Amino acid sequence: MILFDTLFLYLTLLINPVFNLDNGLALTPPMGFMTWQRFRCIVDCKSYPDECISENLIKRQAELMVQDGYLDAGYEYIIIDDCWSSKERDENGRLQADPERFPNGIPALADYVHNLGLKFGIYGDYGTLTCGGYPGSINYLEVDAETWAEWGVDYVKLDGCYSELEDMEAGYAEFANYLNKTGRPMVYSCSWPAYFEFGGYPVNFEILATTCNLWRNWADIQDSWSSLTTITKWFGDNQDRFSKFSAPGHWNDPDMLLIGNYGLTEDQSKSQMAIWSVMAAPLLMSLDLNTVKPEFKSILLNKDAIAINQDSLGIMGKRIYQKNDIEIWSKPILPIINGYYTYAVAFVSYRDDGHAYRVEEKLETLGLTSPNGYLVENIFEPNNVDLIDFENIWARINPSGTVFLRLTPIGSVLSN
Repeated sequence: MILFDTLFLYLTLLINPVFNLDNGLALTPPMGFMTWQRFRCIVDCKSYPDECISENLIKRQAELMVQDGYLDAGYEYIIIDDCWSSKERDENGRLQADPERFPNGIPALADYVHNLGLKFGIYGDYGTLTCGGYPGSINYLEVDAETWAEWGVDYVKLDGCYSELEDMEAGYAEFANYLNKTGRPMVYSCSWPAYFEFGGYPVNFEILATTCNLWRNWADIQDSWSSLTTITKWFGDNQDRFSKFSAPGHWNDPDMLLIGNYGLTEDQSKSQMAIWSVMAAPLLMSLDLNTVKPEFKSILLNKDAIAINQDSLGIMGKRIYQKNDIEIWSKPILPIINGYYTYAVAFVSYRDDGHAYRVEEKLETLGLTSPNGYLVENIFEPNNVDLIDFENIWARINPSGTVFLRLTPIGSVLSN
């Protein structure tokens, strides 16, 4: 069945090409806010008036994105995840928002978001139902694409609960075609690779990269260090299968940022920001911006980490070192000087022995071969840069913390 569907998809592409990259979107990893991790499927607005999935929640978080500098930093999308709709479609088969939680409807909410200078995203599901039990899109793909375009949606996340694995690859491509037909550019976030990975089906990343702007690769992230490290280790172990398909317009997605919630310390939050920046992962916050503490806000707004993530080369960095529960992640970025890349390098500790651990490696071992050495910048501690000489690099890393560096090749030999 999978072979037949793949053959059908290839024939479809030959007859009527679907290159979702032609939407011109997501040329750098998308940045924004998504409701799921922090607010889940809270629909009881009487008991939880400030947390339920509602018009008021989206308006409040959107206003804070603008007021507190997140939009200026690049976080431009605000995305409603699951549980926003009514349990039934309307008489015309169209999705409709829950009338109590969204009394003015989604088009008015999208207008409100747009008037703030933000872009608006929404959640759907390829199956018969969403993961939260709301109407899915399986028999309404074209109708839903048209509906979301008419509503002014800028970003669509299409989940895969309650669907058949053997239908997903062709079905997600079909939906991409319907999005293109609307004429409205909408970032397209796909979920089928995660379902394939857990179902034991091979993911065809070549097809994926011509169909979607970004895609979830693996498990849902939970608000804990153990969940985060399980995901980062899976990405490191499997990076060679999909890293080359990450490029402007299409990105691997390890899921949302946990920073500012309950489960991560400040050091652990820096680790996530560093690894996500090196991996060129989408930066999708999921927290209550009204209660975020200053130390976590500063991590989310760190301009140097964001610049590394948003580097226009669009190269997905890799884990290049594992030893003694220490990992090193590295990513080539601009500028290129005398033929040598600048590099972002994150030393990440998974140790829990209660003290900082010192790592030293030769520059050449890490692929740093500029003959004139490197200018070193410490992303999270700008005043701490004594970490390198012409042959070696070293770092002292807090338990479950990170040292995140940008190393720029020096253009000529420095005089004494």
